[in-house]
Amino acid sequence: MDETSLSLLARVRQPTDSSSWERLVNLYAPLMRGWLRPYGVQDADAEDLIQDVLAVVAREISQFDHNQRPGAFRRWLRTLVVHRLRHFWRSNGNRQLAVGGTSVLEQLHQLEDETSRLSRIWNQQHDRDVIARLLELVRPTFLPKTWTAFHRQMFDGQSAEQVAAELGMALGSVYMARNRVLSALRREASGLVDSP
Repeated sequence: MDETSLSLLARVRQPTDSSSWERLVNLYAPLMRGWLRPYGVQDADAEDLIQDVLAVVAREISQFDHNQRPGAFRRWLRTLVVHRLRHFWRSNGNRQLAVGGTSVLEQLHQLEDETSRLSRIWNQQHDRDVIARLLELVRPTFLPKTWTAFHRQMFDGQSAEQVAAELGMALGSVYMARNRVLSALRREASGLVDSP
């Protein structure tokens, strides 16, 4: 993992940073596949739509203005996906029903409304999935004992004292393990999710 304080969004703006672009693609391609599934998009079409969205991101990320607004990138990406989906369904002349029995175009209209229930669900799913993927990406950068100390505190609900006793670690080391992983997660999630 890159130890700089630059977020992933800042790093992908640098044309020579192919590893950050790869990380962004690995982070978002599976998420977009999941977003497209309820709209009846065939796998091959979904891959084409994802490539279209990623091409726009690659072309326009340098002009993207995050402005430190919560959810700005998520909202921008959702807008790109919605526009590509709308174009896809209109160009195919299809009146496909989405999950829940409403038309795809009606649901896409709801997704454009930031205050709609569907947008809130989309946002929650985005943040949950991005954090889960980022955890997978940062995990290999930590020693197994550090990761276990973090995981037991954050996901298993164990106290630092319990973790220290079980792992044979000093209490300060247990706190440090949690803080180091959280710091790496925050650094990677900066600008991508509202609050890791």
